Amino acid sequence: MQLPDSLAVANEKKILLVVLDGLGGLPVDGLTELETAATPNLDRLAVRSSLGLHVPVGLGITPGSGPAHLALFGYDPLKYQVGRGVLEALGVGLDIGPQDLCARANFATIGKDGLLLDRRAGRISTDRCTELCARLRQAIPMLGDVEVIVRPGREHRFVVVFRCAELASGLSDSDPQHEGVAPNEVRAENPAAEKSARAANAFIRECARVLADEPKANFVLLRGLDRPPRIPSMRERFKLKPACIASYPMYRGLARLVGMDVVEAGNSWETELAALHEQMRNYDFLFLHLKETDKAGEDGDFEAKVELIERFDEEVVPRLLRMNFDVLCITGDHSTPTRLRRHSWHSVPFLLCSPYVRFAGLKEEFSEAACARGVYGCQTPSVLLMNLLLAHSLKLEKFGA
Repeated sequence: MQLPDSLAVANEKKILLVVLDGLGGLPVDGLTELETAATPNLDRLAVRSSLGLHVPVGLGITPGSGPAHLALFGYDPLKYQVGRGVLEALGVGLDIGPQDLCARANFATIGKDGLLLDRRAGRISTDRCTELCARLRQAIPMLGDVEVIVRPGREHRFVVVFRCAELASGLSDSDPQHEGVAPNEVRAENPAAEKSARAANAFIRECARVLADEPKANFVLLRGLDRPPRIPSMRERFKLKPACIASYPMYRGLARLVGMDVVEAGNSWETELAALHEQMRNYDFLFLHLKETDKAGEDGDFEAKVELIERFDEEVVPRLLRMNFDVLCITGDHSTPTRLRRHSWHSVPFLLCSPYVRFAGLKEEFSEAACARGVYGCQTPSVLLMNLLLAHSLKLEKFGA
């Protein structure tokens, strides 16, 4: 049961939620990436923490990054469904209105036969993405009466916003999620979205024309087309003063969507940690996002994911502990096993440390197996983690007489 809205109270205690994107894994030669990694600092922290595995959406459901993070922030992902495009648009700092139609876009490589060769255009550099977005912006400012706004993201990713009073949500993606097939047409899934579908497909055709001479990024794919919803802020719901420290636009957009301040934190773990240390005095809830573990999972690179977890343990965990947050939670948003090379439905390990944990002192480590034995078990709904963070920081009043 989720009850914190009416029970939440403000105090000075500080919460840190650390998300290693795609942390959960599957065994390779008997051990997951987390179980293979040498993590002495996390293991010592686990001894004085409570452990468990959380389920982002529901058993057997593979979550996207959006719903998985919304659940961690205490928002039911089935109630608050948000298109990826809205999150990306917010993440790059665009001010979007209720009638703007936002899309997450990829530069891609398409062959002469019309089949996709690479959905990510070889992960072109962010600088190259910025140059190509400038070309598109100059070449496609309007599509009839629809204004087109293009902004670069990271690497092959960018954002497009279609601005017109007559646009609507309810569209399919053009990204088929696989190479070796033709891109999809954007389809209207309700009659009100027909004009939106025409605008999206016209944009794709125009981009192909403008990018025809590019060796890699000669096509674009659209996904997550949606208009922004109304979501109550974390300040309203939980009486928190929250902030986000993340380098990737989507996660910054998620944070803005729920009312977090987004801190400028650069593009490295070092700059993110420096920003965290500098800003912790200004906020009582801080969200620190680290993306690289998810990328290694999607690339199917077991050794790289292990090395990133070990680097986090060696370089990051000691610095987090020296900051002395009242409540510290380290987890992932979802599992991205390298065996699958994508998000999966598997539950996600989490560690919660505070002065009020139960069963601290057990001989434990931070791993999927240890978390399965933990006090919170294998199937804690992710949306209830916020209850625990608020309770352990004494920010929830008693329920009932």
